Amino acid sequence: MRGRIRPLIMCGGAGTRLWPASRDTMPKQFIPLLGNRSSFQETVLRVQEAEFADRPLIVASEAYRFIIERQLGEIDAVADLLLEPARRDSAPAVMAGTLAIAEDGLDTPVLVLAADHHIADAPAFSDAVRSGLAAAEGGWLVTFGITPVRDATEYGYVEPGARALGQALRVRRFVEKPDEATAGRLVRQGCLWNSGNFLFCAGSLIEECERFAPATLAAIREAVSDSQIVAGARVLAAEPFGRAEATSLDYAVMERTDRAAVVPVACGWSDIGNWDALWSLSDRDGDGNAPRGDVALHNASNCLVWTNGQLTSLLGVNDLVVVADRDAILIADRRRSADVKQVVQWMKRNGRAEASAHAQVHRPWGCYESIDQGERYQVKRIVVHPGGRLSLQKHRFRAEHWVVVSGQAHVTVGDAVSVLGPNQHAHIPLGAVHRLENFGNAPLVLIEVQTGSYLGEDDIVRLEDVYHREAVPRPAETHPDPIPAPPLAASPAAL
Repeated sequence: MRGRIRPLIMCGGAGTRLWPASRDTMPKQFIPLLGNRSSFQETVLRVQEAEFADRPLIVASEAYRFIIERQLGEIDAVADLLLEPARRDSAPAVMAGTLAIAEDGLDTPVLVLAADHHIADAPAFSDAVRSGLAAAEGGWLVTFGITPVRDATEYGYVEPGARALGQALRVRRFVEKPDEATAGRLVRQGCLWNSGNFLFCAGSLIEECERFAPATLAAIREAVSDSQIVAGARVLAAEPFGRAEATSLDYAVMERTDRAAVVPVACGWSDIGNWDALWSLSDRDGDGNAPRGDVALHNASNCLVWTNGQLTSLLGVNDLVVVADRDAILIADRRRSADVKQVVQWMKRNGRAEASAHAQVHRPWGCYESIDQGERYQVKRIVVHPGGRLSLQKHRFRAEHWVVVSGQAHVTVGDAVSVLGPNQHAHIPLGAVHRLENFGNAPLVLIEVQTGSYLGEDDIVRLEDVYHREAVPRPAETHPDPIPAPPLAASPAAL
């Protein structure tokens, strides 16, 4: 082995087929879908425990930086961060990560892993990585082909050919997601599911990108070269990154190169692409139901039921997906759950904020949730993590009143600084410079009552911020408040 393999963990993707649990502001890779850890955390732990792996490099949107850092802290893991200023699909992300890794040597082996995949048999996958290393070091671009367990139409396929090097086989062709009849034929022919995970030496991928995607590679080179270090993370330059074509690595390189190889593996892999896939992976009761949360079931079978708070009861139904979030409810035929993406697209076309944003909004210091709102007022529940510090800020159109529920609040209002405990309160007049901090070891929970002529999240002027956010948020980053209800007759008739 020339050197330890450098994992490149890709945190892109919105996971809209798992709406309403997965949304743009908190996509599926950061949600504990199976067990107590997110698939991102499981991916990091998988490579952290592998003896062949070096420190991982995580490529993600700037918007997910603080979610990633918090989840890494929860599992006592360390990683390097490479942040994208915009979403451009997998090819630009993989190119950027590979170019960054290549700064330590073009012969560095790179293991590209999706952060939102589930692998039940981690040792089997690690064995496949070891099996593919000889081919990768021999100049091949290795993908991992999953041994099919059914005729799947939601995955692409890889047709293996003659042996390339070691345990890797030449790729004869890639096949896009097939119809049911074609999927059955591909499985009978010995084709493999395309997992979208790769192993190659950095220089090998760069050479093939120069052959097949030179303009995109040039833009990404510039974005990496002009990147800046911000609070320990490397942020790609926005202008050149925006010039890169938004395309997948499969389409840009893998389907065109004559150096593609595949290592077959049976490891209990799933991309958890929809609610039906999650149901199949979940623990189920004797009637085939997979409940989570406060759920009551009677004469129901083969249903997946998730609730985030309110009691949810099912009676006399079968094969349903019911997901009750704080601000949205999904009820769907489990076998059609892949079509949830169409519902999300309809909501986005109709300006529904619920399509992209959760009721609970995460910030680097913690999170908040709107409890009630009306004309000239809003009530929020705010949680500040230990060590969390809101920016030193002021508002132009609203005043605020804080009541501490639990924990200790370090409150600055103008020149006055005070420490408040449970049942104590503070008033922040309109225009007053203020800050909220949690210097304790326990979460700080408080209720905030806002009053004023405008209560949007963009009514904030940051004077000082330890998280290096903008002084005034861009409108695209705000959460409209209040959200207008749609007409009663509105329905996704175009589905």
